[in-house]
Formats: sequence, C-alpha cells, structure tokens
Amino acid sequence: MSEPAAPSSPPARPRVLSGIQPTADSFHFGNYLGALRQWVALQEDYDTFFFIADLHAITMGQQDPKVLRSRVRRAVAQLLAMGVDPQRSTMFIQSQVPAHAQLAWVLECITGYGEARRMTQFKDKSAKGGEGQASVGLLTYPILQAADILLYRPEYVPVGEDQRQHLELTRDLAGRFNNRYERTFRLPEPYILKATAKITDLQEPTAKMSKSASSAAGIIELLDDPAVSARKIRSAVTDSGTEVRFDMEHKPGISNLLTIFSSLTGRSVPDLEQAYDGRGYGDFKKDLADAVVDFVTPFRDRTLELLDDVARLDAILRDGEERAAAVAQRTLADVYERVGFMAPSR
Repeated sequence: MSEPAAPSSPPARPRVLSGIQPTADSFHFGNYLGALRQWVALQEDYDTFFFIADLHAITMGQQDPKVLRSRVRRAVAQLLAMGVDPQRSTMFIQSQVPAHAQLAWVLECITGYGEARRMTQFKDKSAKGGEGQASVGLLTYPILQAADILLYRPEYVPVGEDQRQHLELTRDLAGRFNNRYERTFRLPEPYILKATAKITDLQEPTAKMSKSASSAAGIIELLDDPAVSARKIRSAVTDSGTEVRFDMEHKPGISNLLTIFSSLTGRSVPDLEQAYDGRGYGDFKKDLADAVVDFVTPFRDRTLELLDDVARLDAILRDGEERAAAVAQRTLADVYERVGFMAPSR
C-alpha cells in the first residue's frame, strides 16, 4: 500500500506594496476613504508590505526632527487603529531599511536627467517655489520611489492617477536594469483600487481634499475632536436648491457629502438619495454628522491608546524592520553582484 501523499504547501500569496508619507499629525478622510481603508482589505488575499515614507517627507524641506518622529509614530498608530495587522502585514519605516537609499543610487545612475525632470510632480512642485529652490531630492524622488518598490519585488502596487507616471518609470528602470545586466526585478503591475472614494474639500468641493491645499474648515482629520468634525460637516458648502441628489457637475457639494456618507455607512448613493427625498439638506447633514462622529470616536480613542504605549509601537516597528530588511537585502545583494560591487564584509 502506497504512502499517502504529503500535503502540499499553500501557494504563496502575491505581494502588494504601498507607502504613505508622515507629513501631518493626522490622516484625513481623503487619505482614509480614498486609499488607506483598502490596505486593510488587501491583507485578506495578498502578502502586504506597508511603509511610512519618511525619506520622502523631507524632499520639500526638512521638518522639525521631533515633529517628524512624532508623525511617524502617529501614522503607525492610525494604521493599526484602522485594522492593519502586523501579524499579517509587514509594516516598517522607510529610513530604517538602508537598502532603499542604496538601491536608489544605483537606479539614479541608469536614469537620464531629462527623464527625471519630466516627472509631473517635480514640474508641479518646483513651479510653486521656483525651480531654483527645488532640491535634488525632489528631482530624484520618483527614483527613490522606484527603489522602494523594486526592493520587494511586488506583483502589484496600488496607484492613483497622480502616481501612474511614477509606476511607469519604475517599470522602465526595472526593464532597463534587467536588459543591461541580468533579470533581477519583477515589473510590478498597477493595482486599481475598487470603488475608490474621491473625497473633495468641504468648502471647495471641486478641489481634492488635501492637507497642503485645503483650509482647516475644508478637511476632516481622523484625530480631530469628534465635535469639531461634526461642525465641519454641518457647515460644509452645499449647492443651490435643497434636493439631495448626486450630480458632481451641477451639485458638487452635496455629491461629495453623499460619497462620504455612503463610504462610512456602506449604504448606496441611490439608497441615500431615496431616504432623503423631500427632506432637504438640514436632515441629511445632521445624520451625516452623526455618522462621522460614530466613526471617528472609536478610531480616535484607539489611536490615542496606542500612542500611549510607545514601547509596543516600537516593538512592532522593530519586527517590521527586520522582516522588510531581510527581503530588501536579498534584492540588494543581487543588484550589487550584477553591477560589480564587492560583497560587503559582514
């Protein structure tokens, strides 16, 4: 009688990598509803690597060191509070894995100056302060971003419209290196987030909700006092008339609020339109304010609780750093060998 076959190991899950900059004391609804809540869902089916991009945070000028360190911890605490699980995801700080900067140098040396200068974000950001004031770090930001990605050889990278050009550069550099030396990098594919909510400014509903561009009244921060968030909803700009109807072209204010309400509660926009038919903006905004408070209150409480336990946060980050560095160093060793660098002595 033959021996039973040994059980096969489960297939490796495809890897996904994404990062966020610690450029504010709190994430806002645009961050959360637009992308970050999807990170939690990605854990179900993917091998997820999430990092805090503190190297990128200084491309537009050095922040106060204490503030930057505080914001890194606050970002980590918020990710944990929203459901990122350090047992299922590798969560780490970019600057604590030196391979990011090491690979970026190699990639810079196969990137044309004109190629880097054509990046849309460099053109946009340098135009604001004048190109003479733009740092070399801002110019090479997309190349560091390519290194961030290629180190972990992910199958997919979640991208928004403003990052598509950077992912294309990443794929170009990966292919160029593979052709010039030896196949080393996987060419990552864009992961298009499903049902991504596009959240706009509460006071300028035709503009994206943004920490750098929105006024204080136009942005809902997840760590705001819940009563402040409720007031911002009640004072949000709406449109002429009183009909609660989704129409981004003619009614951008109420359409943005419908998107927020739907995203927070899981109720469809048509269902909300029907529920508030004939009731006007007042009832709608009052109920939305209540929904916002119901969401941000436990989130804020959980985040502040995590921030009170610095030792736990740092332990999670040490573990993430070790796991990320193990993967990154294997990739960097392949790159160094193929470029012709001497292997490190230790």
